[in-house]
Amino acid sequence: MSDSLLPSTLFAPLRWFYVCSRRLFGVAQAPSLLLLCLLSLLMLRPGASRAQILDDSTKALYGPKTTLILREADILRENYKGVMVDTSITDIQQQRYWTHDSTYQQDLGNMGTASRPLLWQFTPQIGARLGRDAFNRYFRNASTIPYYDTRSPYTFIRYIQSSAGEQVFEISYARSLGKNFNVGVAYERIAGNKALDVARKSGLTEQSNIVLFARYQSEDGRYHLVGNFTTGRYAAAEQGGIRRQSNDTTWFNYRRSRIWLTNATNRDDRDELHFSHTYQLLGRGLTAFHTFDWRRQTIKYVDTKVPGIDIGADSLRFYAFNRYNFATNDDRADYRQFENTIGVLGHSDAVDYRLYARSRNGKLTTQTLYPDFVLTSSLGRATKPRSVNQLFLGGTAAFRYKIFAVETAGEFLPSLGQFGTTGNSAVGEYWFRGIAKAGPLSGEVASSSYAPTLTQDEFLGAHNNWNHLTSENEQPDNRFSYRFDNTTVLQFTGRLNQTLGVHHLEASVAAVNIASLVYYDRNSQPQQLNQAKQLLIVGARYRFSLGKMFLDNEGTYTIGGDDEGLRIPALVTNSKVYYQGSVFKSAVFGQIGAEVYYQSRFRAYDYNPSIQQFYVQDHFTIRNYPIVSLFLNADIKTVSFFMKMAYVNQGLYRDGYFATPYYTGLPRRIQFGIKWQFFD
Repeated sequence: MSDSLLPSTLFAPLRWFYVCSRRLFGVAQAPSLLLLCLLSLLMLRPGASRAQILDDSTKALYGPKTTLILREADILRENYKGVMVDTSITDIQQQRYWTHDSTYQQDLGNMGTASRPLLWQFTPQIGARLGRDAFNRYFRNASTIPYYDTRSPYTFIRYIQSSAGEQVFEISYARSLGKNFNVGVAYERIAGNKALDVARKSGLTEQSNIVLFARYQSEDGRYHLVGNFTTGRYAAAEQGGIRRQSNDTTWFNYRRSRIWLTNATNRDDRDELHFSHTYQLLGRGLTAFHTFDWRRQTIKYVDTKVPGIDIGADSLRFYAFNRYNFATNDDRADYRQFENTIGVLGHSDAVDYRLYARSRNGKLTTQTLYPDFVLTSSLGRATKPRSVNQLFLGGTAAFRYKIFAVETAGEFLPSLGQFGTTGNSAVGEYWFRGIAKAGPLSGEVASSSYAPTLTQDEFLGAHNNWNHLTSENEQPDNRFSYRFDNTTVLQFTGRLNQTLGVHHLEASVAAVNIASLVYYDRNSQPQQLNQAKQLLIVGARYRFSLGKMFLDNEGTYTIGGDDEGLRIPALVTNSKVYYQGSVFKSAVFGQIGAEVYYQSRFRAYDYNPSIQQFYVQDHFTIRNYPIVSLFLNADIKTVSFFMKMAYVNQGLYRDGYFATPYYTGLPRRIQFGIKWQFFD
């Protein structure tokens, strides 16, 4: 369909949205995109939405207090009150909150690049998992999509841009079709421009998400349904890091720096259909629920100009084992998964419970371009399909009495004795978490036993090939594979959360034991530690205000993190001081201040783009460095914006810093963002 064939009366932003989405996703998806645009147009057509209602004093009746957010977790707790949409300006300048994972991450120094958690996290994930997670933070989690309870149409717009090419654009629209039915649509784009080896501006990464979502409840309130369909397309030009020249006097030449890979790209396409619904059988004491989830993830790595061996040994840093001697790589993986969860739940003032069973059926197909040795003049594809069929049992329980509370949750996957399908342990896989609270104090015990990911078990590619599904299997590098055991984790955590006047302290200490950890070694190959690892983690956050001055400091200290199999900096801190107040007769509310991020020196993970994995290395130590930024945040009614000078201290201590070995962080730059909410 030609762009010129779009109706000239089409609302301009929607026309732009349609054209850009079509070019991003291709002509093949034009019909579905057109349907999405027409749906948006139907929602926004003149007269379709109710006009803003005013009372006798001409004050608007619609606003943040009449626009509430509910999530799937609320529905499964039978909490239908919702929370008011966020109108705060605190931390809108903080880059960690621009994506869908606000934890500290090690990335490749630019917006939209591959990343992994910087600090230790206990993750209750068991069963079959693909294990290609480097781009997770840019995709929406279908189970946490916001649903709305609105008395008027609600529109949210966010736009962020920096002088270095970082960009975030988001627009969403929701409206009620009757008092029991709400629908919406959202579009999001996250992108970054190249900062290394580039004569002019060109794109480095680009991610687009489209979401359709809906919420329904019956007239009597016994039946509730929330569901969404998400589709995301990610693309990155992989550069391989800086290839330092003999005449370079510094690593920080940025645009003049040479890179290792010039024609390599990674693509990650994901689609997901997800919904949950509940029906009260006996009031709030007994409710049946069902959750359905279908997802597809397709990874494609292509390099049309593989570095030759004559370049030098360092060229094999990304291609450790050159299985096929030709200059083009084309590795693909396609994973499709169905999940059905059925169970019962109940709720009272003192007790909550949920019991469920979940089935998971998945199929993984990996492909690589390889020479056809029968027809030597042609190329073929090697394909390895793998299926998984798993059944989980799980539940949660919570008890409350005055200042005391106990919460427990867990899940169990029995072993069926099938390699790589339901765990590599006779016990199976499980996770458990229990928390006891008494006023400001709480204690937690968490334990898990989980099998390696599907990628750690088996991989087929142009430069890597391993199989850990059998006890012995000779690999292309003449080493022998072995079957991995389950990784087991036991973690004890104590917490304090106390407010005294203008002082607020959150503190925690955790002791972690990790046995049989599976990680990627110095050759980007999965390996398993035969020794248990112990971590001691101390975290604290202190907030304080004196009049209109505010101080917010947080830090995490980890002992035992920079060792075999793990790469965690000993100290990570973030400090912020700002002045907050109103000006122009309270017409503008604002914050002005400074923020400092600091992490200590450590041997950070290196990154292999051909397998989308971070792996341990010993030859490159990232020095400790602070990043100082100045910011101004402001709010004018329904419009919030910020202006930020990031990395203002560049050149005062060093000319730059590394986010990952051979990948520098962005230089000093200006960042600007605006958030606009419409309630009619």
